[in-house]
Amino acid sequence: MFDSFPGGASERLDRPRYHADLGRLYTSGIGFLNKLERGQHFKERGFPSWEAFADGDWERALSLADERREDYAQELRRASRLGVTHRRLRVVEFPITPYVQWELFVLRVRADLGDDIKILDAYDISNIERTRPVPEVVILGDLVMYEVVYDEDGNAAGANRYTDRSLIRETNAGFEALYARGEGFHDFFDREIAPLPPPQVSGTPTGLRGSR
Repeated sequence: MFDSFPGGASERLDRPRYHADLGRLYTSGIGFLNKLERGQHFKERGFPSWEAFADGDWERALSLADERREDYAQELRRASRLGVTHRRLRVVEFPITPYVQWELFVLRVRADLGDDIKILDAYDISNIERTRPVPEVVILGDLVMYEVVYDEDGNAAGANRYTDRSLIRETNAGFEALYARGEGFHDFFDREIAPLPPPQVSGTPTGLRGSR
């Protein structure tokens, strides 16, 4: 699974070009957007809920996350008008990191609105990840695929852009296989996340993500 991905030819895009390219192609009749998320530690500077989380204000972080509800609803309505189905698979390691605990509260707002999100325990794909983690990718139909990349300091630096349709289909087949094994978001959240105490934020997380 994902065997051809490491050798695939790609074009490196910086963050502005990546976001512009994705935005342009999103409206071109792609049909679906599949997102596979693997990292467990990130920063999201400029995202108010994350800023509150990083400051240790858990209640405010959750309140600010809920304030994005209408924004997310508009995104889903736009996707529906364009005929684009969204699916997200979030790989989660145990013990749950503070970042992932926070992120899943944000994703719960999306899931409550009907966003199609599943969770997969990293332990269940340990046989697949013997040599490397599964790729963190955004797949737009069979047209284009992006692998989010990071600089030496762990900040998001754009994406590798892939257009080889056979590679995109192979990677998407891997996504489909893992997605079929994923657990429904609310089932996982209610069992594993809701009972947790507020996370203790310490140290310096790595990685700078885009908008939730």
